Amino acid sequence: MGKSNGAAVELEAGERTVRLSSPDRVMFPEPGYTKLDVARYFLSVGPGILRALRDRPTTLQRYPEGLDGESFYQKRASKNLPDWIPTGTITFPSGRHADEMCPTEIAAVIWAAQYGTLTFHPWPVRREHPDHPDELRIDLDPQPGTDYTDAVRAAHELRSVLHDFGGLRGWPKTSGGRGMHVFVPIAPHWTFVEVRRAAIACGRELERRMPDHATTAWWKEERGERIFVDFNQTARDRTIASAYSVRPRPNAPVSAPLRWDEVDDARPADFDIGSMPARYAELGDVHEDMDEHAFRLDALLELADRDERDRGLGDMPYPPEYPKMPGEPKRVQPSRARHED
Repeated sequence: MGKSNGAAVELEAGERTVRLSSPDRVMFPEPGYTKLDVARYFLSVGPGILRALRDRPTTLQRYPEGLDGESFYQKRASKNLPDWIPTGTITFPSGRHADEMCPTEIAAVIWAAQYGTLTFHPWPVRREHPDHPDELRIDLDPQPGTDYTDAVRAAHELRSVLHDFGGLRGWPKTSGGRGMHVFVPIAPHWTFVEVRRAAIACGRELERRMPDHATTAWWKEERGERIFVDFNQTARDRTIASAYSVRPRPNAPVSAPLRWDEVDDARPADFDIGSMPARYAELGDVHEDMDEHAFRLDALLELADRDERDRGLGDMPYPPEYPKMPGEPKRVQPSRARHED
């Protein structure tokens, strides 16, 4: 379907036709990618991004005027949401509620792209059990002085930690930036607080195994040149960009699912909306089998208990916008705490 001087086009998306207005709008000025290019990219990886989003309450990161325009996160389903896109009710830390869109077909992704959505941020839950995550998501975040190769090294050790505590298996992907994400499908038996506790235990074990290379230090002043295991990405209402999401950076990179035997040679810059369609056409969704698994967190939660009992390692600070949580330490950075003492 050719571009038509900005006239609206219609895209076939599964069994539906979705109207795309202003298809020639430039979303990424440097490579010149348009809104139509973004929509066609999502169609090219349709089953993969749908696997990552299906039935999940999803926050939309929107750039209606393109990368150089204003952007915002849309957490509440808009009034004009088509009746064929279901919603799920999620509860924020404040206790307030919202209905978020829950994609069940690729047409929902294209509908969101029509409104300038680049990045999809699905909750780690399905709409039928919104308070019980079914993914443990580990975010390996390079700090200044470190890069993707450091994140890869941490990811390999993380893979061993997961295996050693309950035979867990993680599926790695690029963040679309310099970091890596490792997702573990879990049975929806645990609360957000418990899943976060498991993530903290996992991060602390990784830190013990590679103390010069990984850290769980919440305060930036204590992290050093190490990979930060961002445990608070598992807190309620914190989300991570989905697989195949487009990231708002100049070359339109995407969060790329990887096999473990690829992580050493892959580079985040290898994967953008121009290159990913060919990879997907050749390999399909390399995380396709994730939904066939549902691991248990018992061993990691036992590790968390031992950390608290034997090492005096309890909870960690929550994000600043959170209400004070039970058992949480003081939210004051160590240098300021010392000064106050």
